[in-house]
Amino acid sequence: MRVALAALIALAIGPGTLAAEPSDAMSKRVAACTACHGKEGRATNDGYFPRIAGKPAGYLYNQLVNFREGRRSYAPMTYLIDNLSDAYLLEIARHFASLELPYPPPQTKTAAPELLERGRKLALHGDEAREIPACVQCHGKALTGMQPSVPGLLGLPRDYVNGQLGAWKTQQRRAVAPDCMATIAGRLNAADVEAISAWLSAQPVPVPANPAPMTSAKLPLPCGSVPR
Repeated sequence: MRVALAALIALAIGPGTLAAEPSDAMSKRVAACTACHGKEGRATNDGYFPRIAGKPAGYLYNQLVNFREGRRSYAPMTYLIDNLSDAYLLEIARHFASLELPYPPPQTKTAAPELLERGRKLALHGDEAREIPACVQCHGKALTGMQPSVPGLLGLPRDYVNGQLGAWKTQQRRAVAPDCMATIAGRLNAADVEAISAWLSAQPVPVPANPAPMTSAKLPLPCGSVPR
């Protein structure tokens, strides 16, 4: 209990307050984050909390702002960051984005071949007839994300991917307008969501897993979270 309380206080009091210990000041200040997201933000592949280590800083910053401003809803997250400034949220985002750490092996080891094939087709090719773009069109050819604001999709827990796609479909998760993911998720049915999450969680993460540079190709949909 004392450790958790100290972590919350360290996060809340903001930058520059741990100057006496410059080498690990930030790691102490984000201890409240790693309590859920795992050591150094690397998480695991069998829970619900997503990995944040190595994600693009712009993406992490956007999500922190979305939690603070109510576009995403998870009470512990909102409680932690409700009173933090934009500058401090950006500092947290940059800290986790700078961490290059190994990923765990794929989570999904057994799944019906037809389910995995459906997920593969949607992730790599989309469904033109239903105006569903492929995941790779926005999240990069290797699905490791694109700088500065598009996250990687590999190495995430299957339940987390399921939950987030469902949250977009039901408008429990939102982003800055135009909300491209809400539009895409609205075109997916339950079987699509299950297939995509199964296939993504069955894939090994390439080494290195760094987000790719933003492509000059036009995104399939306008996306308010991605700088033009």
